[in-house]
Amino acid sequence: MANPIFRQKLESGKFFVVPGIQDMITAAIANKVGFDLVYGTGYWLTASAWGLPDAGIATYTEMLNRMSTLVRTSNSAVIADGDTGYGGLLNVHHTVKGYEAAGVTAIQLEDQEFPKKCGHTPGRRCVPIEDMVDKIKVAVEARESDDFLILARTDARQSEGFDSVMRRMEAYSKAGAHVLFPEALESEEEMAKACANLDKPVMANMANGGSTPIPNASVLEEIGYAYAIYPSLTSLVAATAMEKCLRDLKDHGIGEPEGIFNFKEFCGLIGFQEVWDFDKKWAK
Repeated sequence: MANPIFRQKLESGKFFVVPGIQDMITAAIANKVGFDLVYGTGYWLTASAWGLPDAGIATYTEMLNRMSTLVRTSNSAVIADGDTGYGGLLNVHHTVKGYEAAGVTAIQLEDQEFPKKCGHTPGRRCVPIEDMVDKIKVAVEARESDDFLILARTDARQSEGFDSVMRRMEAYSKAGAHVLFPEALESEEEMAKACANLDKPVMANMANGGSTPIPNASVLEEIGYAYAIYPSLTSLVAATAMEKCLRDLKDHGIGEPEGIFNFKEFCGLIGFQEVWDFDKKWAK
C-alpha cells in the first residue's frame, strides 16, 4: 500500500527536498543519511541498469522491476517516474495499478508523445492537452488508495512556450492531478509565476546541467514550490568520483584513495549483518 507520508507532507505546507536514486547503492547511502521520500528517476535508473539513454527504450516491465527493487531496498517512501504511462489509456491504467501494487507512493506521468525523451534534452513533442487530461483521469480512477498520488508533468516549455505550460497545468489540475510539474522552466521569474498562479502543489526539478536554474532550497521555498527533486545529483557526483579514482589508478597506481567509503560499514548498510547472523544460526 502507498505510504501516506507524501500526502501528509504536502498537506503540511512545509517545503522539503527529495533526492534522486539511480541504483541500490545510492538507496543504501540515502538510508544512512535519512529521508522521508526518495525519487525513483527514470533517466538514472535506466542508465545504471542498462547503460541506455532516457528515450523511451526501457519498458514498463523493466521499470516496474527497478521501482519494486527500490521500494524493497529503501527505508523511504518512493515517488516513481512513470514516463508517459508506457502507451495509451489502457497502458496508463495498467502502469498505475502495477506501481501501486509494488509499494510506490506516487507516480509521475508526462505529456510527451511516446516514446518520450529526457525533459532536459532536445526533440521533445507533447500530445494534445485533451489526450493527457484523459490519461490523468484514468490514472486517478485506477488507484486503490487515496494515499497514492498522481503527479502531472508537462514538457511544453521549449516547444510551445510558457503560456502553454500554464494552460496545460491548469487543465491537468482540473483533471485530478495532485501535484503539478512544469518541466524545464528557464528562469526564476517563470518558476515564481507558475507557483503563484496554479492551484495545486507545484514541484521543482533540480536537474544539474539542465534548462532550469538551481537556486538554494531556501530560495525554492520562497518562490512557492511545495518540494524539489534532485534526480541527477547523486549520479553526477558519483560519476565525478569514479572518473577521478579510475584516472588515479590508471596514471598513478592508487588503489586506496583518501576518503574512500569504509568497506565494513557498507557491508552493514547492504545487509551482510543479517547474512552473518543467519549463518551463525543455521550454517552446518
